[in-house]
Amino acid sequence: MKTVAVIMGSTSDLPVMQDAIDILKHFEIPVEVDIVSAHRTPDKLMEYGKSAANRNIGVIIAGAGGAAHLPGMIASVTALPVIGVPVKSRKSIDGWDSVLSILQMPGGVPVATVALDGAKNAGILAAQILGATQEDIHKKVEEFKEELKAKVIEGSKSLK
Repeated sequence: MKTVAVIMGSTSDLPVMQDAIDILKHFEIPVEVDIVSAHRTPDKLMEYGKSAANRNIGVIIAGAGGAAHLPGMIASVTALPVIGVPVKSRKSIDGWDSVLSILQMPGGVPVATVALDGAKNAGILAAQILGATQEDIHKKVEEFKEELKAKVIEGSKSLK
């Protein structure tokens, strides 16, 4: 089974990125977690991205705040799917700096982008990507979506 890498620019991003880690564990998908700063450890970033496929990584989830260059830079050095999570940091411009940095990628360097602080959805999307070729993961995602549906129906019934 492929592993999902969950990387972030600093430990301050972990409270947000933990949601991705938790949902991936719920789906029983192996997770590799690391701190990889685009600005403070660029050599590590390059090596991490270039070697990811050889380490059985199937998808990379990259979360960053502020200038948020991590997702785009990782995407520039790997052919693996990259999901960017814009993280609202203390010093951000209401999170827009992170969102736009990840969203506005040049042609040829795609990064799938989720909502501000949307790490849980990033984890679900990573599971869906892996589930396209791994039936066991696909079934777990289907079950998860059925559980979501059941919660909505139950909530609706409780109003009547």
